[in-house]
Amino acid sequence: MRALPLLSKSRRKRSSILVRFLLTSGFLLSVLPLHAQRDNYPRDRDRDQDASVNAGGNWLEYDSEDRMTATRRVRFELVSDNTLRENRSVQSRIEIFCEKGKFKYSEFTPGVSLGPPNRPGLWGQPQMEVMVRVDDTHHNHGWNWNGRVLSMDKGTTRELIGAHIFRIEFLGRGGPEIAKFSPGALDLSRVSHGCDLTPKKP
Repeated sequence: MRALPLLSKSRRKRSSILVRFLLTSGFLLSVLPLHAQRDNYPRDRDRDQDASVNAGGNWLEYDSEDRMTATRRVRFELVSDNTLRENRSVQSRIEIFCEKGKFKYSEFTPGVSLGPPNRPGLWGQPQMEVMVRVDDTHHNHGWNWNGRVLSMDKGTTRELIGAHIFRIEFLGRGGPEIAKFSPGALDLSRVSHGCDLTPKKP
């Protein structure tokens, strides 16, 4: 008769260990994706370490040097004039990335959840069709979509640096959104020196 309580106590102990194991596993599984996500975007860590200078108007310039190769990197950043419906505390931004004095790529980060891609690119890559206003003209573009940012094309980037009014209409999770930028007064000599970019009329 005494064997039953001992058996019950043994089962309770095993159950307790199992519950602790499951809770710990659940916690680790929830934390690992966040850690992996941070590692996927090393620029977000480096951003806070770079010293910024004003590049004219609302533009900031960040200069850095690769510690191993001594490669010079320049990033120009422009923050939107407005916030968007989904998140009123976050502004959108455009970043132009350059390396060794040459343009590398540019990105639009909305600061809110993007809607799904709505068209395929030339090679089948997911894209989102956006409408861009440059001063008094507007046109549509397909920008590569990765779920967090949209990759801008070089032609639109050149139009941006010579514009006074720049707007992007894109699809957010809750519907169409418009990010408004004031890119005027950019020191074009800095962009020419750091990125070999010149403005282009739309």
